[in-house]
Amino acid sequence: MRISSAIMPAFSFYSHKMPQKTYFTGQDVFVKSASKKEDSKKEDMINTVVSEFQQLEGVEAIGIGGSSASKRTDNSSDVDVYIFTNKDIPISEREKIIKKYSSRHEIGQEYFGAGDEFRVDSTGTEFDVMYFDKKWIEDNYDNVWVKHNASNGYTTCFLYTLSIMDEKFDRTGWLKGMKEKLNTPYPKELQDNIIKRNMMLLKDKPFASYLEQLQKAVNRGDENSVNHRTSAFLASYFDIIFAKNELLHPGEKRLVQYAKDNCTVLPKDFEKDVCDLTTSKSSKKPKIADRMVENLREIL
Repeated sequence: MRISSAIMPAFSFYSHKMPQKTYFTGQDVFVKSASKKEDSKKEDMINTVVSEFQQLEGVEAIGIGGSSASKRTDNSSDVDVYIFTNKDIPISEREKIIKKYSSRHEIGQEYFGAGDEFRVDSTGTEFDVMYFDKKWIEDNYDNVWVKHNASNGYTTCFLYTLSIMDEKFDRTGWLKGMKEKLNTPYPKELQDNIIKRNMMLLKDKPFASYLEQLQKAVNRGDENSVNHRTSAFLASYFDIIFAKNELLHPGEKRLVQYAKDNCTVLPKDFEKDVCDLTTSKSSKKPKIADRMVENLREIL
C-alpha cells in the first residue's frame, strides 16, 4: 500500500488464466485463487524476494503490508514489501536482485517515495517494494502516537500499516519493537485532536472550509475543483470516523466496507451519504456534504 496523501497503484497477483472464485462483501468484490498450489507458489516467491533483499547492507527489517497483510486482497492487489533501512540502498544493488526474476520492472522510481515495482516472470506475482529510513518511521510514530499531532485526513494511516505488517525479517528486533509500541490504548488526546482539526476543515472554519470551497467550485462550474474538494472532504470525514471509533485509519481502499465491519458507531445514513456525495450531480454535493457533517456531529 503506497502512501500518497498518507498512504497506491494496484496490479494482479495471478495470471488471467487461473480459475477464480468470486466472493461478495457489501459492494466490494474479492477474487480469490481456487488453487492452493498457486497460493503456495506466491508465498514461496515472497520468501525468495525477502531473502534476497535481507542480505543487502543497510537493511534493518522487511515486512509485508497492504492488503496482503490485512487479508483484504482482490484481483487487483499486488504484494507490498516494506524495506526499513539505516542507510540508502544503491539502485544498482536493487537492480541486480530484481532482474534475476523479472523482465518487466520499474527500478529507482521516486513518484511515491523511494521504491521499485516489478512482475515476476515465472509466477506473474507483482511486487511493490518501498524503502523507508527507520528514523522516519520512528519520527512518524512519535509525532502521531506520542505527541498526538493530527493531519488533514489519513492521520494514522502509516501506523495502521505498521500495526498489521507481517514481519519477514527483523535483524535486531526493531520492527517487532515498533509494532509493540502501538499495542497500547488509543490516545484520547490524539482522538480529540483528529476530530477537532478535521471538523474545522469540513465545515467549522470561518473561512475556506471544504464545504465552503465545494460550494464555490459548484458556483463556478469548476468540475475539477469539485472533485478535488470532494476527495479532501471525504479524507477528513473518514479520519474523524476512525478516530471516534479508536481505530487506526486503514488507507484509501474499501473504506465504507471497513467502517461497516469495524466501527461500533457510524453517522446516520453513512453508506448512502458517501455514495450520494460521490455519484450525485455537482450541484447537489454541497447539500449532501452539509448533511454528512451534521450527521457526523451527532455521534461526536
